[in-house]
Amino acid sequence: MAILSIQSHVAYGYVGNRSATFPLQRLGHEVWSVNTVQFSNHTGYGRWRGQVFEPSHVAEVVNGIAERGVLAECQAVLSGYMGDAATGSTILDAVAQVRAANPRALYCCDPVIGDVGRGIFVRPGIPEFLRERAVPSADIITPNQFELEFLTGRTVHTLADALEAAAALRQKGPRVVLVTSLLREGTAPGTIEMMAATDAGAWLVLTPQLPLDPPPNGAGDAVAALFLSHLLRGRDAGEALGETAASIFGIFSATQAAGTRELQLVAAQEELVNPSQRFAVERVA
Repeated sequence: MAILSIQSHVAYGYVGNRSATFPLQRLGHEVWSVNTVQFSNHTGYGRWRGQVFEPSHVAEVVNGIAERGVLAECQAVLSGYMGDAATGSTILDAVAQVRAANPRALYCCDPVIGDVGRGIFVRPGIPEFLRERAVPSADIITPNQFELEFLTGRTVHTLADALEAAAALRQKGPRVVLVTSLLREGTAPGTIEMMAATDAGAWLVLTPQLPLDPPPNGAGDAVAALFLSHLLRGRDAGEALGETAASIFGIFSATQAAGTRELQLVAAQEELVNPSQRFAVERVA
């Protein structure tokens, strides 16, 4: 299956397309990577070099792919960090082109806005663009808890809160919501959950929260790619959730063992296809 992935790119490390493309390829997908930025390294280091590409550059690359006459082969569009709202509009234009060629193609949007403890860390205008335009256009959306709250205007403390917020988000357009990190009341210390919700039901998986300091960047990018891959292969949301949680935990474990802040996607690539540890997935709705 071919996937058009429009995200950031770094030469060193693993975020954006560097975090999403290899897992998708390792799982057997053809990936057409279109880069919205090219940096030396991710911005979590505090210093980096490179440039943000103009939206016209992104559109030109997508148009060049379209000129090959291959968009009908594209099964999904995946997007992550958007450098600015104008780039977001270009991504939605690409989604429209793909859907015109293949009406069954999915759009998976990782709505990168911010995180608990950090707040909003993207440029002004992007959060509003994601809430008002990208979310209604998406089939699958993969917010963290902070982003779920922002996109719905709801506060999430309990499982019931999370289920209600996911339902409210689905009413805006997406059919599938994956909450990539959920810390709710009553969860055992040292653990973290992910939740997948659709009209057909909702599922929850709990894993240990490894003490990675600083936490590696790019995990959300990898999770969105893994979840999309498993859905494309015909798994339901609960099965896709379990496979994704197992793989990312294996990658985190390898990253911790290596003593690095960069995800060990290559060194621990077997975790992408055959996770060494699996976790129970509970149906909660």
